[in-house]
Amino acid sequence: MATLQCRAAGVAEDVNVTFEDQQKINIFARSTSRVTELKDEIEVKKKELQNLEDACDDIMMLEDSLLNPYLIGDVFISHSQEETQEMLEAAKKGLEEEIKSLQSKVESIHQVLADLKVQLYAKFGNNINLEADES
Repeated sequence: MATLQCRAAGVAEDVNVTFEDQQKINIFARSTSRVTELKDEIEVKKKELQNLEDACDDIMMLEDSLLNPYLIGDVFISHSQEETQEMLEAAKKGLEEEIKSLQSKVESIHQVLADLKVQLYAKFGNNINLEADES
């Protein structure tokens, strides 16, 4: 069992850190890191979605008789304007579902973080800092 020695206002205070406490702190740290990763992934997906929306807008302005190239894997395949529009809409729908799924994961992790904060602050008070640096 580890002991934290904290000095506040010239008074030394010993706080015992149990294995269970350390596990909670580790879960908190990993969860915070995962939230950051998920938020970064959401931002990438939102940019992709915006690109698809821009492509949909551009396709609407094209002449109807042209074949439009659409990237599938590493190959561009030409489709009619209507087919291209449908494929873009399907891709947008898939991205929107992925974004919702990622956001729900973030929400569930935030709930875990809130519960851990309550438990850890209850035990350690001001001797622990669980707030993210906004630098």
